[in-house]
Amino acid sequence: DLSHIFFAMLAATMKTLTPRAMSVAAQHNRGFKVAVLGAAGGIGQPLSLLMKLNPMVTELSCFDVAPVTPGVAADLSHCSSNAKCFGYTGEDLGKAVKDCQLVVIPAGVPRKPGMTRDDLFNTNASIVATLIDACAKNCPKAMLLIISNPVNSTVPIASAVLKKHGVYDPRKLLGVTTLDVVRARTFVSQAKGLDVNKVKVTVIGGHAGTTIVPLLSQVDPTMKFEDSERDALTHRIMFGGDEVVKAKAGGGSATLSMAYAGAEMAGSVLRALNGEKGVTECSFVESTVTDAKFFSSPVTLGKEGVDTVHGYGTVNAYEQKLIDDMLPDLKAQADKGFEWAKEKGY
Repeated sequence: DLSHIFFAMLAATMKTLTPRAMSVAAQHNRGFKVAVLGAAGGIGQPLSLLMKLNPMVTELSCFDVAPVTPGVAADLSHCSSNAKCFGYTGEDLGKAVKDCQLVVIPAGVPRKPGMTRDDLFNTNASIVATLIDACAKNCPKAMLLIISNPVNSTVPIASAVLKKHGVYDPRKLLGVTTLDVVRARTFVSQAKGLDVNKVKVTVIGGHAGTTIVPLLSQVDPTMKFEDSERDALTHRIMFGGDEVVKAKAGGGSATLSMAYAGAEMAGSVLRALNGEKGVTECSFVESTVTDAKFFSSPVTLGKEGVDTVHGYGTVNAYEQKLIDDMLPDLKAQADKGFEWAKEKGY
């Protein structure tokens, strides 16, 4: 599991260092203050656990409206990893995010069977706006990772709130689409009998149904798909979330896999903030790759956030049709977010 990997790598590194080198390494591998907003929820609790286990996190701030949140932080604080944990609720949102370098936001209501991500819009739009407002005031330079659905609308809302406060930096606002990539890698590797750790799949577009476009023609290592296999895999990647919602039979949506994917994306952001070069992930960001204002494609991360937004390269006719067909929906979902923000005075 992730904790064993983290600690094994850390132990191996420490064994090779002299005290002086360790001191230099400690300065180089700077610690980060990270907040999880919605930390008591189905995604928030496992995500907070995974962040507690990340050796680059020295302070973990857990916020949720649920009264149990200080207890979640107390529980986490007993884990034998370096991060100090603090739990906040109620009026302490500003205190929770104060001076954070990274804020991850899974807060909101989950989907139930028969619901689309868009059905969550009104509730989650208000939640995200409130949380981003606090970030704008208390950690205006933080990296902000939005998990709250519908991501295709909540990220545009977040940008409007940040603009109102004069602190919007497109390099620092990212919608988390990592779960689509995680699912794509998992499903493709299972279909082909390959080691999932050696399979790379680019997934572009947005984070809802048909706006999710896996580029199976670009899978690394190169492989062939029969049309029927391609169609089935594409559909499963697009609607993998529905598979979990249905299987949980009213008990929620994807929480554990989303926490895993969110922690993976957060870890990549921290590695880049710490100076690691060449960290590239797919993410939903302000973009000129298409005529959609926000679009998910590979981005290279750096010390100030998104360094480079990459195009999606050469695609086949099947994939181009998927892109062309979904772009009007993707733009409409962003516009819905912008319009909501305008109505609310952002």
